[in-house]
Amino acid sequence: MTEKNEEVVEDKNISDQTDENLTEEIESEADDLQVEPDPKQAEIDKLTEQVNNLEEKLLRSQAEIQNIQQRNARELQNVRKYNGQKLASAVLPAVDNLERALQVEANDEVSKQIKTGVEMTLKTLNQALTDNGITSTGEIGESFDPTKHQAIQSVESDEVESDQIAQVLQKGYILQDRVIRPAMVAVAK
Repeated sequence: MTEKNEEVVEDKNISDQTDENLTEEIESEADDLQVEPDPKQAEIDKLTEQVNNLEEKLLRSQAEIQNIQQRNARELQNVRKYNGQKLASAVLPAVDNLERALQVEANDEVSKQIKTGVEMTLKTLNQALTDNGITSTGEIGESFDPTKHQAIQSVESDEVESDQIAQVLQKGYILQDRVIRPAMVAVAK
């Protein structure tokens, strides 16, 4: 071989040894880096977990707030819808008494005038109840409904069919869709 070729081979051998040494050093340093956990990465992981937990708490809180708002809206709607229930319950006995007073016979002129006054008062009260969404229930011939009527007795009747109201002992009243007082009725057998 020529001298030049020998120098190239020698340089190559030295170069290969240097590359091997460098590779070993880099691998050694890489092992050292892998063994030691990066404190910044651990802190990043911890903070990421905290952020995830806080996001979950935020979503749960938002859902709870939404549920509270919906519940309050329903309650407010019910308060508005059934606002007159307490007053209606207090007025209904007066309506019953006025209806009973009208059933009495008026023979003389004074009694007829009193009866006319009672009729006007009853008409005004019934109109006020109707204007506030309160309706009466329990008419003769109406089908018996245990959610609106209270059966006091069963009677034989040729005038109405079976399971229909034959006699109304006391009217019932409904506010919107809520029964304020069930009608007391006698049901045909």
